[in-house]
Amino acid sequence: MKVAIIRFPGTNCEFDTEYAFNKLGAKTEIIWHEQKEFDADLVVLPGGFSYGDYLRCAAIAKLAPVMQAVFTHVKKGAYVLGICNGFQILLESGLLKGAMKHNENLSFISKNQDLKVVSNQNVFLRNFQKDDIITLPIAHGEGNYYADENVLKELQDKDLITLRYESNPNGSLCDIAGICDENKKIFGLMPHPERACDSILGNEIGLKMLEGFM
Repeated sequence: MKVAIIRFPGTNCEFDTEYAFNKLGAKTEIIWHEQKEFDADLVVLPGGFSYGDYLRCAAIAKLAPVMQAVFTHVKKGAYVLGICNGFQILLESGLLKGAMKHNENLSFISKNQDLKVVSNQNVFLRNFQKDDIITLPIAHGEGNYYADENVLKELQDKDLITLRYESNPNGSLCDIAGICDENKKIFGLMPHPERACDSILGNEIGLKMLEGFM
């Protein structure tokens, strides 16, 4: 599998993501934000602070030249994964529904977080059972997921909520930690699976998640 990992100015999780997919045997390439084309089976928008998050998380990244290539990739029906800041980019660009607000307590949160697998009817979580409780690191200041009642109903009715927080750390509506699009090709989540991919770290759950794409 060919995995394109997009790097914006301020991205800081691209090498962790590359390491994780290389462990799974993928052919990875880190793509600079000014690049207008690439060839990949999966595009990953990794975590970090794209363009410094100076305006609003992902508000500038959605306008980057590379995003046109991401939209083309989506039109082909290929897979996209957005992690943390990457999830914010997917929301800002309209590839996923909803928005992110500042954490309810207005503080940056960095800790391990228990999550419930809401749906495994997708490639990303097919290696898990519904209602499994897993633990992944989170690290964000704007991870408070928001959507109006119609969108929340659609997410629930169409089985598009993938992960929920067991103990909501940021105020996200419906405890949402991750969602996907209706075609179950585009996935976004705030927790960091790429930071839980090695036994030396005491957690390989993230590797099991990413393996679903292989």
